[in-house]
Amino acid sequence: MFPTRALLASARLTLFTRAGCGLCDTAKNTVLQLQKRRSFDYVEKDIMAPGNEAWREVYDFDVPVLHVQSVQDGLPKQADLSDARKLFHRWTEQEVERSVEEAENQ
Repeated sequence: MFPTRALLASARLTLFTRAGCGLCDTAKNTVLQLQKRRSFDYVEKDIMAPGNEAWREVYDFDVPVLHVQSVQDGLPKQADLSDARKLFHRWTEQEVERSVEEAENQ
């Protein structure tokens, strides 16, 4: 038996963060609160971690940053600059939910 579309996540959220960032902690909490009500894939990327140098160059002074992307047909598997809706620094649960809805309806 295959899961129905309603059970499959159709949005992917990637939070770009770094250790010791109070705004990042607040942003993460907001996203996790929404995840209690809605299904979506969630990934965190510490821009200071080895292997994330390219993201550090892009977002070094901007974290937290949230990418919201459609995963229709199982794509994308990772964050991408070109097709993501981006939220910077501070956002509300309602703003994140609106972005998820836009990605799902894409």
